[in-house]
Amino acid sequence: MALHWRKKLYLFSGTLRGIFFILMLVTALAILLWTQKLVHDLRQEARQVLQSQVQTLQKVATDEEAEEGLSWYFENVVLNTNFPLVLTDPEGNPISWKNIKLPEDDASEENIDKVRAITRKMATENKPVAITYNDQVISYLYYGDSNLITQLVYLPYVTLSALGMLLLAAFLGYRNIIRSEQSYIWVGMAKETAHQLGTPISSLMGWIEMISFYKDQPDRMDEMAKDMASDVKRLEKVALRFSQIGSQPEFKSQDIHSVLRDITDYFRRRLPHMSKETQIVEDFGELGPIPINRELFEWAIENLLRNALDAMRGKGGTIHISTGVIPESSKIFIDIKDNGIGIHPNKRKDVFKAGYSTKKRGWGLGLNFTKRIIHDYHRGKIFIKESQPENGTTMRIVL
Repeated sequence: MALHWRKKLYLFSGTLRGIFFILMLVTALAILLWTQKLVHDLRQEARQVLQSQVQTLQKVATDEEAEEGLSWYFENVVLNTNFPLVLTDPEGNPISWKNIKLPEDDASEENIDKVRAITRKMATENKPVAITYNDQVISYLYYGDSNLITQLVYLPYVTLSALGMLLLAAFLGYRNIIRSEQSYIWVGMAKETAHQLGTPISSLMGWIEMISFYKDQPDRMDEMAKDMASDVKRLEKVALRFSQIGSQPEFKSQDIHSVLRDITDYFRRRLPHMSKETQIVEDFGELGPIPINRELFEWAIENLLRNALDAMRGKGGTIHISTGVIPESSKIFIDIKDNGIGIHPNKRKDVFKAGYSTKKRGWGLGLNFTKRIIHDYHRGKIFIKESQPENGTTMRIVL
């Protein structure tokens, strides 16, 4: 079922990318609208502050001191704000200015023209505040956006640009990683296929050559025929394993111990050629039938046994295979323990990753395949129960 949904998710990936793009677009639009609303609110607040100050000025000013009061209030109160400000006469000629990055004491025609240009731009952003006295406009106060408002105007564009660059870099990096991993797995699968087929094919070629020597010995021919049939059966099993990948495998309730004994018998016949003085010890508990896909499950166990043998590095030792029921649970465990070189604590998270291998010629796909078989197909778990450098490793499968 998990594989079925994963396949659907893969086929739906193009649509998911479209949905993700739309969500990103909506998010960007929401950020833009929200910041623009903040800018509008801050501009309104700035206008209210200036209008309040101007109204205060108009109330405190008298006929005799209007000009003096206006000048004092403008310089000591209004101009102390952090807005770009320009004070003009009723005709729009600049009188005084502040925070516009132009010299405040330069009254040259060139500088005044620059101030006028800034004033016209301010008028497009914010309506000027009229300063009146006795119901007559005596000057206008033009103002621009504060530094905070200016930053808010550009903030969404800067943020979204940076976010877009990061997402693009992440997407390109992720795509390259996926392509590299897929390429690596395909190459590894080809190597694994060649490895799986190599032994029985080599054996068959050897039997074919021997037929010519023993064609006059019926008893010997019968023995060779049985061995050839065994190798052909092995080839059939390998073909079945690879045919299960990518499809929904068939599960049947089986005696798990019978399956494990067939695997251990297969390895025992080859132990003299694989490692010296190596024993495989079985310690099976009482278990009922368990639904498994035999071809894939055997593949997983064989990978674990090969790793255990490799961990001994030809020095010999003992591999324990034990089974049992986890207390207070309906789950069963299968432990495969060796007394090999062990796994360093820093490497425990890497052993199931594609490409991890301690062998110079290894492709590092054995444990990765095993995990996929146990997790994805059998909905179980596989993990390192315990491991100590130079003292061996115990791998546990839970079903």
